[in-house]
Amino acid sequence: MTNKQITVIFKALCDENRVQIFRLLQNGEKCACKLLEAMQCTQPTLSHHMKILCDSGLVNGRKEGKWMYYSISAEGTEIAVNCLRELTKVSGSENCCCR
Repeated sequence: MTNKQITVIFKALCDENRVQIFRLLQNGEKCACKLLEAMQCTQPTLSHHMKILCDSGLVNGRKEGKWMYYSISAEGTEIAVNCLRELTKVSGSENCCCR
């Protein structure tokens, strides 16, 4: 993954409201109207957060009639987990440059 792709994923999770949305979606797909009720925010604010979550690949959105439904993307979360694993892997065999 590129550094840009990695930052898009972590940007999605670095906001308390987006983490709350993600937690709401843990129980399954939700209509935007249900997310609005739970979040107690304006529709434009929710749309902003959902765009960031969808752009990161962590959340899927689908339109049915005039309603939007959102769910956690299994593929996106797998990519995020692998990204975190890769970023935190320590090889440990290189010598310090200061010696």
